[in-house]
Amino acid sequence: MMTKSFESVAQEHLAAIEKSFQGENLQILDKISKEILRAFKDGLKLLLCGNGGSAADAQHIAAEFIARFKRERRSLPAIALTTDTSILTAIGNDYGFEDVFSRQVEGLGNKGDVLIAISTSGNSKNVLKAVDQARRQGMVTVGFTGGTGGSLGSKVDLCFKAQSVKTPHVQEVHIAALHALSEVVEDGLFG
Repeated sequence: MMTKSFESVAQEHLAAIEKSFQGENLQILDKISKEILRAFKDGLKLLLCGNGGSAADAQHIAAEFIARFKRERRSLPAIALTTDTSILTAIGNDYGFEDVFSRQVEGLGNKGDVLIAISTSGNSKNVLKAVDQARRQGMVTVGFTGGTGGSLGSKVDLCFKAQSVKTPHVQEVHIAALHALSEVVEDGLFG
């Protein structure tokens, strides 16, 4: 019976959420929220990148800051580096897919800005190159990954690691954490 399959998926999801929102990960989220608040208060911005489902998460969270999350308030400067097909295809064609985010960070990022780099494995080459570029420019680097964090976990200033190795559950935890950050930052600025 398929009902058992749905129950199993739900139980795995709940376990990943429960394990991910405790201990060090909560402290990491607190630090990330403070960095984003600092950047916005200082007139700086948030850049986000990722591939596949993580690209969709980057776009989703940029929209939460640009439009609104729960409150009527002014727009906040957040840019998903995953959305401009002309830029992505030009860089992919002229330089290579590994450079699609780092070139944008080079052109758009400033010292003190925050980069959120999302990679379920922690090993996406284009995300890692974006982090390297952001660090060279004095940006605060934040990783969202799963499992042990992969290479991303050791490259960033702050890393939230979803406590799962299954990509769908890592992505589910990421969106929950990113929504929580959206709410905390919005409340911190406008509450």
